[in-house]
Amino acid sequence: MEKIVIAGVEINKVSLKELLFNKTMILAYIFLAIGIYGISEVIQIRYFLEGATAHSAGLHPGSHELVKAMQHAVFSNESEVHREAPWSLFIVNYMYMIYTGSGIIFLVAIDELLNLQIVKKTAAGFMTFGLAMVIGGLFTIMVDLNSLHMLSMVTSPNFGAGMWQMLPLYSIYIPFVLFEIYLLITHNTALAKRISFVILLLSILIDIIEYYIQANLFSMNEARHLWNTYPSLTAYFIISAYVASAGVMGLYSFFTYKKSLGSEYANLMEVIRKTALICIILLVVFEVASYATIDKRWASLIIAGPFKYMYFGGYVLLAIAIPFLFMLKKGSGALAIFASILMIIGTYIGRYIFVYAGNAYPMSDRFGTGFEKYGVYEKVVNFVYYPPEKAEVLVVIGSLGVILAVYAILNKLFSVSKVREH
Repeated sequence: MEKIVIAGVEINKVSLKELLFNKTMILAYIFLAIGIYGISEVIQIRYFLEGATAHSAGLHPGSHELVKAMQHAVFSNESEVHREAPWSLFIVNYMYMIYTGSGIIFLVAIDELLNLQIVKKTAAGFMTFGLAMVIGGLFTIMVDLNSLHMLSMVTSPNFGAGMWQMLPLYSIYIPFVLFEIYLLITHNTALAKRISFVILLLSILIDIIEYYIQANLFSMNEARHLWNTYPSLTAYFIISAYVASAGVMGLYSFFTYKKSLGSEYANLMEVIRKTALICIILLVVFEVASYATIDKRWASLIIAGPFKYMYFGGYVLLAIAIPFLFMLKKGSGALAIFASILMIIGTYIGRYIFVYAGNAYPMSDRFGTGFEKYGVYEKVVNFVYYPPEKAEVLVVIGSLGVILAVYAILNKLFSVSKVREH
């Protein structure tokens, strides 16, 4: 294939048709179309649902339309975000994509520091897919945060708000990861070798800062005791992300490197297998210690209450128990791939439980008389659960299209999945 070399990087000369209409991109377009339809439903919910206002009540007192609007405002649950449960599937997907993508980048940096040659040969592909997952997570949070109102961040800045912690982080993090990928694929090997160690250390530091900021955003929510009584949220996010990352790396390796690595493919899967086992063990230890210390009401809600089947049947079984047993057997490629799929699904369920169970008791018990409620008209209940709206599910599917599109375009242009000697 004909190439152009710019700043030491080979860029493949591909036609527009080959770049934008290959098999991966067509699948990405299908996911993106579903996501765009979901966004249209979100816009419908946010801007076009009929609701009563003081202005309409003054203009049309007693009208049938106003009565219906009042009924909707007071008694309806049709909404993407509820006052009692403001964080939803958007946050679940954002957490999963951001943390897992960052985890892949983090694990590759650790393996490079340990001088694992098989990972160094495939590092560019792993890091590019990790970056694509980060961008997929940002796509989800952009929909959640209502980008039409983001101008107010600049016009009326609140530097203590969560967005002002996230914005500078990602404006540094994404270019930094791109620079890491540049060093991996450039032919300026002298430059890459001179600064690679410092870059790897900075990469690990930035990843830790990212996880810390995310944990801080959750722990700031005083009404959700699951989040602010959970010991060392930063460590929990990192360890649980590693399990998901190992699963994604295993599945990615199967589709990308099984043929190109040949006999060395088994060595790569062995590294991933050992990484998965270590991460699962760390996660089990952390989970047991955490549930012994968090707010007992939340602990019982998850392990003995309404979330117990999802917790044990989905999270523990799929993310921890079965993968651990399958990963114990050395050299079994089929079991390792199946375990990787289960880890991806199980850890997603774990993120879902963390967000939705955290919302289950909507206010703090500051007076010792029970959890307070916002609504005058709502039935008083201890456990509040709203399943995800259809629009949220569709947007999450759309985020998969973002991931595939970003990765496919970068791979077509720069051959990031190519096995490279370092």
